Amino acid sequence: MRSRGRALIAVAAVALGMAAVAASQAATVAAGLMKVRLGGDSEQTRIVMDLDQAASGKLISDGADGRAVLVLNGASAQGELQGGAQGLVKSWLVDQTAAGARLQMDLAAGAHVKRRFLLPPADGIDHYRYVVDVALGGSLPAPLKAGDVTLTSVTAGVAAKLRPQIVPARATALALKKVIVIDAGHGGHDPGAQGAQGYEKDLNLAAAQALRVRLERTGRYRVVMTRDADVYVPLESRVRIAQRAGADLFISLHSDSGPDASLRGASVYTLSDKATGRSTKFVSRDDWFMKASLTGDRGVSDILLDLTQRATRNRSAGFAQTLVGRIEGRAPLLRRSQRDAGFMVLLAPDVPAVLLEMGFVSNIEDEAFLRDPGQRSRLMNAVGDAIDDYFAESTRLASR
Repeated sequence: MRSRGRALIAVAAVALGMAAVAASQAATVAAGLMKVRLGGDSEQTRIVMDLDQAASGKLISDGADGRAVLVLNGASAQGELQGGAQGLVKSWLVDQTAAGARLQMDLAAGAHVKRRFLLPPADGIDHYRYVVDVALGGSLPAPLKAGDVTLTSVTAGVAAKLRPQIVPARATALALKKVIVIDAGHGGHDPGAQGAQGYEKDLNLAAAQALRVRLERTGRYRVVMTRDADVYVPLESRVRIAQRAGADLFISLHSDSGPDASLRGASVYTLSDKATGRSTKFVSRDDWFMKASLTGDRGVSDILLDLTQRATRNRSAGFAQTLVGRIEGRAPLLRRSQRDAGFMVLLAPDVPAVLLEMGFVSNIEDEAFLRDPGQRSRLMNAVGDAIDDYFAESTRLASR
C-alpha cells in the first residue's frame, strides 16, 4: 500500500507539473496584430492597432526626427501591413522583429507621439486596441494610462534648452512596398469562357498565382489577390478591394474567346474615355479630391476628380504599353494588342488598372499554351518584368 501511495503521489506531481507548464505556455502566447486603422486630420491623427490579446508597447522614438517607432512587446503581425498618408502620418509600416511587432511612422514636420494607451474589449468590441495619438507642438507626451509602458521623464526646462541647439537628422523615408492587386477573372458559379479542356476561371486563377509568386520573389511588392480560390467575387467588390488596399496597380487576368477558332493572341485593355463617367460610383467623401474642395463647391470637386481620372488613365496607358512590349516575343499577340473598353474592374478613378486577355481558350494552341505551367510562368514573368519596368520608370521620373 505504501509503494502504491508513493506512485499515486508521483503521478499527481507529474500531472500538476504538466498543467503548470501548459498554463505557462498559454500565458505567454504572443498577441496577434490583426489590423491597423488611421483617422484624424492635420492637427491630430489617431492610429488604432487591433489585437487579439493584451500587449504592452515600448516607444523607441517619438517622431522628433520625423520617424516614430513603437514596438508591441511579444506581438506578431499577421501578414504585411503598411499604408500611405493620413493626417499627420505621411506613411506607416509594420514589420516583425525579435522583440515583437514594430510600427514605424513617417510624420509631418513638428508632429510627435502625444499619448498611447491600451483599451480592453468593451462596448461590443471583442478585442484589445492599442491606441497611438500623434499631434503637433513641442509639448511632452502626456502620462500614459495603466497597463502601458512608462516613458523616461525629461524636465521641460532641460528640453527647452536643448531643443534650439540640437537639430535631429531627418530619417530616410520608409521603404514601403508597392501594392499590386491581382484579379483572377470569373470564379465560382461564373466559369467564364469554355475551352476544349476546361473553363477560363481555372486558367485565370493559375496565372494569378504564378504572377504572385513572381512578384513576391523580388521582395519589392505587397500582393493582394481578389480571389485565391474557386469563388465568385462581384465585379464591384474587386474594385473596392483595390481601393481599400491602396493599390499602386491593378491587373485583371482573363482568357478570351471568339467565334473564329483561328483567332489567337494576347491583348491589353485600359479604360475608355467614354466610360469615365461611371467611375463616380467608386468615389467616396474621404477621397483627397473630394476633401480638397474646402468651399464645398461641387464644380471644384468635379474638376479635381477629372484631373485624377486623367492622370490615372495616363498611368494605365503607360503600363499597358510597357506590358505589350514585354509580352511581345514571349507569347502571341493580337494584331491590335492595346485596346480600351468600359470594363467594370477598370473603373477606380485613382488606381492605374489594366485587363490582360492572355489568349483565346477558343483557340487550341492558345489554350494549350495557357495550360502549360512552363509557358504560363513565362508569360507571367513577362508581366512581372513589365511591372518592374513601370515602377522603375516612375522612380526615375520622380527623382528628377
